Amino acid sequence: MYHAQMKSGQHFPAFEWLGRQPYKLMWQQMQLRAKTIADEEAEEIIWTCEHDPVYTTGRRGVDNRFEKELPAPFIVTDRGGETTFHGPGQLMLYPVINLRRRRLGVKQYTRLLEQSCIDTLTGLGVPSEQRIGFPGVWTEHGKIAALGIRVSKEIAYHGMALNVSVESRWFATINPCGIGKAATSLSSFCTPPTLCELAKIWYAHFSSRMNT
Repeated sequence: MYHAQMKSGQHFPAFEWLGRQPYKLMWQQMQLRAKTIADEEAEEIIWTCEHDPVYTTGRRGVDNRFEKELPAPFIVTDRGGETTFHGPGQLMLYPVINLRRRRLGVKQYTRLLEQSCIDTLTGLGVPSEQRIGFPGVWTEHGKIAALGIRVSKEIAYHGMALNVSVESRWFATINPCGIGKAATSLSSFCTPPTLCELAKIWYAHFSSRMNT
């Protein structure tokens, strides 16, 4: 874990790369950290990891499966968003952030998350963009990153999932963006860094934008 200090005296949130993690364990960890931040008993954190294969959906239970039976466990979570896949070859960025202290609205925060992902991809020579009304990050070949957050007592958690080298078969049983467009991975555009290296790059872009 480390902190990077801004010239203004503000600190970036701490960063941790956690390797491969079960989804439910990370979810519980985020909920607990959000509560302790709200109670002013802990500081902000940005966790990054990769998950064992799992399908998740948001708290409204939007179900965009093509098939009832999925090739990995299915979990209804407390985040926003529709059904998506998390698993090997996908980088998760999980900031647990005090929006009130940062003076960020929810829409402003989600745009910031998306833009930090775009910054990361741009640095690797991959053009990408935001699309109004469709959360996440998009390329000419399809959706490359999904977004879903939860805000409780002005603390945001959950975050984004960037497809780095995900096997396409995992997306075959769901509509990953809700409008019939395919998902794509960074490996279709370039030879990506390791997930740990990429996590540090993304963390730097996200933290810089949050402190601008």
